[in-house]
Amino acid sequence: MAEYWKNQTMSRYRRANIEGGMYFFTVTLADRHSGLLVEQIDLLRLAYRTVMQSAPVETIAICILPEHLHAVWQLPPDDNDFSTRWQRIKAGFSQAIPADPRRSKSKFRKGEKGIWQRRFWEHLLCDEDDLQKHIDYIHYNPVKHELVKQVADWPYSSFHQYVRRGILPADWAGGQDNDCESFNYGEQR
Repeated sequence: MAEYWKNQTMSRYRRANIEGGMYFFTVTLADRHSGLLVEQIDLLRLAYRTVMQSAPVETIAICILPEHLHAVWQLPPDDNDFSTRWQRIKAGFSQAIPADPRRSKSKFRKGEKGIWQRRFWEHLLCDEDDLQKHIDYIHYNPVKHELVKQVADWPYSSFHQYVRRGILPADWAGGQDNDCESFNYGEQR
């Protein structure tokens, strides 16, 4: 990954369409009180896997929460099209889910099921420190949202791969003595 940062220039950090860029994403359901993503985790995994087979990216980190997900992707060197990938993941997941009867007239007219927020949030990562802060944020998110007391207790996270690969200890950010302020990176207070 260090080679990636060496090849970037300051002027390129401001653009959100960098071929081979590394991005942090937040993708959210329309109903922020839903549990659909974890209730239908197998459908989400299938949609994600299907898109990755035809348009691969490297998933650096990911965490699925009940109504939103966070991910860091490294795009291929000649590719800047993350939007189509997210569109296809959302559509693939939505195909098997009934339409939300409360969807807006606009979503109804456009044939949208009303499951997802139309847009997603992306952030072009600018250096290794930025990357590490976002990975930590992703892994700590289930604790932040009070879904579990320890990061290791949330099953829908790349944290477990980091532990298996020896990158993080199994008790990372799991104790009461942790300074967890750093995991609120990017949050509004």
